[in-house]
Amino acid sequence: MRFAAYEHRHQRQVAVVGEDGHLHPVPGRRTLTELITGGALLEAGATALDVPAGPHVSEVRLLSPLLPASVRDFVTFEEHVEGVRRSVDGASGVPDAWYAAPTFYFTNPHAVYGPYDDIPMPPGSQVLDFELEVAAVIGREGRDLTPEQAREHIVGYTVFNDWSARDLQSAEMKVGLGPCKGKDTATTLGPYLVTADELEPYRDAEGFLRLALTAEVNGQVVGKDLLSNMSWTFEEMVAYASRGTRVVPGDVLGSGTCGNGGCLAELWGLRGERTPPPLGPGDTVSLTVEGIGTLTNTVIPGVDPVPLPAGRRRSRERP
Repeated sequence: MRFAAYEHRHQRQVAVVGEDGHLHPVPGRRTLTELITGGALLEAGATALDVPAGPHVSEVRLLSPLLPASVRDFVTFEEHVEGVRRSVDGASGVPDAWYAAPTFYFTNPHAVYGPYDDIPMPPGSQVLDFELEVAAVIGREGRDLTPEQAREHIVGYTVFNDWSARDLQSAEMKVGLGPCKGKDTATTLGPYLVTADELEPYRDAEGFLRLALTAEVNGQVVGKDLLSNMSWTFEEMVAYASRGTRVVPGDVLGSGTCGNGGCLAELWGLRGERTPPPLGPGDTVSLTVEGIGTLTNTVIPGVDPVPLPAGRRRSRERP
């Protein structure tokens, strides 16, 4: 099933998306997060399909499918690591430590945008980038899971755009922490939450989902890849995320950015110049994942940063 969250006639609702694009509202106007947390998503979806169809998806404002409990963003594509390291850090190759485990960072669950929302420029940034990813959504709590167990904890998948202020990211990571403000302004999810069973036909012999990925800027294709070029499966990522802690319903785990133009910074690193140029107000980014759908967002002006003083050099006086 495909689930959508949407706004129509000043009311917010969730629904199952029919094959013809019409929405079958879930009774009760609950959120997908509530349905997932309560373990009632598939049951609610089956009930909704018995309800007369409502508006077509083209007649509503689609929202982010859910408001995540947390967002972990992984980095699982070698090609992306190689290109972005050269662009952001001036380094070459893939570090040996990258192969040891599926590394991730936590990003902001309070800055989630819908699949067609406008995206403001991050305050103080002049070098905005998109990142084409797929996210797995957790449907059941688990701890110290094996990859085999983890499959039963993934309720579905959605498209994930990790907007990145590359100038802020490059500066802050020199401190040895981050990324933080370079990733803090916006993450786009959508257009739907596609249940895990819907994507099983795409699974290959190694357990990867062989989905075609396409990135466009202002109508021009800048990147194409396959999700199966990940170096870890989603089940392995969930197992690692659950090590020594919990994953809970509503957690979102991003695949990391795909290669071959999954973001502009990778292309800049490979080409030695900022071609295509960084995103700015008026630019429109469309990211498409086979079997899930398309995100299309336009960049708009943001706000100026509130000035802060530089850090004070202290005398280190002791009591």
